[in-house]
Amino acid sequence: MENEFQLFIDSLEGIDEYRLPQRAYHIIRLAIRDLILPPGKAILEREMSDILQMSRTPVREALVRLEIEGVVRLIPRRGFIVDPIEKEDLKNIYEIIETLDGLAIENATMKVDDTEIDYLESIIKKQEEELEKRNLKGWSILDDLFHSSIIGYAKNKRLSAVIDSYSDQSYRARLFTINQRPIPLRSIVEHKAIVSCMRTKDGTASRMVMQSHRRRAQREILTAMDRIDKNENID
Repeated sequence: MENEFQLFIDSLEGIDEYRLPQRAYHIIRLAIRDLILPPGKAILEREMSDILQMSRTPVREALVRLEIEGVVRLIPRRGFIVDPIEKEDLKNIYEIIETLDGLAIENATMKVDDTEIDYLESIIKKQEEELEKRNLKGWSILDDLFHSSIIGYAKNKRLSAVIDSYSDQSYRARLFTINQRPIPLRSIVEHKAIVSCMRTKDGTASRMVMQSHRRRAQREILTAMDRIDKNENID
């Protein structure tokens, strides 16, 4: 794990600008989101301190913060464990994301300019290129960028902060199930429809298409979770 984790840390930009507790928090949080630390993985403070090359105090602070956020669990005499991905929890998260993303895109549609819409279209084009190469991880990163860009265009910091608190969990679930879901061609079609609505300044239509997009993604992810659970039980 250490070599993989080090490569992951080296890929992060601007992480050295943070104070130690914040740096530890962001590295561990992103490692969990990107499945470098998969669901159920035990995290030992001593081992993590060695990997991050810092004392155990900032690592402990980071893990306690992540425990409060529901990302890891403290198991007595065993340390911390990465929280599993639970179907019921995902349902709750997607209900919230569907509503908030709908609000965000409706606001963004009325504020976005042509340059920003062109940028969204460039992301979709790159997604199509990644799918042609069957690079699902690359597609997932771009998918996250597409949605986070729209949220940013809403220019509502409080709304962005609330959505961000759930986005890591939804991203982790998408990445965890991606090989058990259909090739996301429908997502490309829906993204194009979303951008078309934004270009015509139709906020209501943007909201409807976005929420339909999120509901369809939720169904696929939950179905994939059932398939993964079934395979694990067989094994």
